[in-house]
Amino acid sequence: MAAGNKIYFISDFHLGVPDQASSREREKRIIRFLNVAAKDAAEIYLLGDMFDFWFEYEHVVPKGFIRLLGKLAELSDSGIRLNYFTGNHDMWAFDYLPEETGLVIFRKPEIRELNGKLFFIGHGDGLGPGDHKYKFIKKVFESRICQWLFARIHPNCGIAIANYWSRKSRIATGNFDDQYKGDDKEYLVVFCKEKLKEQHIDYFIFGHRHMIIDLKIGETSRYINLGDWIRDYTYAVWDGNELKLEKFEG
Repeated sequence: MAAGNKIYFISDFHLGVPDQASSREREKRIIRFLNVAAKDAAEIYLLGDMFDFWFEYEHVVPKGFIRLLGKLAELSDSGIRLNYFTGNHDMWAFDYLPEETGLVIFRKPEIRELNGKLFFIGHGDGLGPGDHKYKFIKKVFESRICQWLFARIHPNCGIAIANYWSRKSRIATGNFDDQYKGDDKEYLVVFCKEKLKEQHIDYFIFGHRHMIIDLKIGETSRYINLGDWIRDYTYAVWDGNELKLEKFEG
């Protein structure tokens, strides 16, 4: 990695909830962060749930978020690689975002070697034991049939239905599940430990959990959960030698 070129990891914006005003302020804060990161970023990893709901019809996308989309396009045009790992709220992103903003979309976790260290990177949903109900629902939503059927609904109706459910989500209502359940019950911790039995990973980096976690796994591995940009405003940065979990603006 060239000197001064850093890699940033950020997750869980959930733009669109709980209301337009607070979402707009959050969007502006994210852009301020991206302006700072752009000064020395080689790559930026966006680990899912940028939007609380996103669905691309053939000729229609949800209104709003133009500031963020414009900034992402600007960063991509400047040569910064943008890696976008879809989450459970934005799995229905297809070709619009890559074509208009330059995002490279990943739908599954990836293992990347960065300056000699192995990173396991993903949103984090559907990993580990249990949560069978969600895993089933995710398979349904990921199916081409489900996507085709939803696309048959007029956008005025389809997006209105999705926004209705978004306003009832734990993100919109503030009912966060933010109690650490213990190493043996946190499904991402269990997943990391099981993965280490197969191969060595230096850093596991996830979003989804909406908690700030920096946990040593085994002798030489770490699990980082990035928190969110609703309450925490946290991100991770890798300078080629050290991975730090930091807070933006305070």
